[in-house]
Amino acid sequence: MKRNIQVILYISVWVIIWGSIASLIDFPLLKNQIYNEGDIGQYITFTVTAIFSIFLAKSIFKKLNL
Repeated sequence: MKRNIQVILYISVWVIIWGSIASLIDFPLLKNQIYNEGDIGQYITFTVTAIFSIFLAKSIFKKLNL
C-alpha cells in the first residue's frame, strides 16, 4: 500500500513538473505571437515537453527503486 501511494505521488509530481515547464516554454511563444492559443504549435510544445518528461521520470524512477 505504501509503495502504491509513493508511485501515485511520484507520477503526480511529474505531471506538475511537466505542466509547469511546458507552460514556461509556452508563455513567451504565445506572448511573441509565434503561435496562438490552441494552434498546433502549442500542442507540439506540450507534447515534446511531455516526451522529455516521461524519459526523465522513467530514468529517475529506476534510480529511486520505488
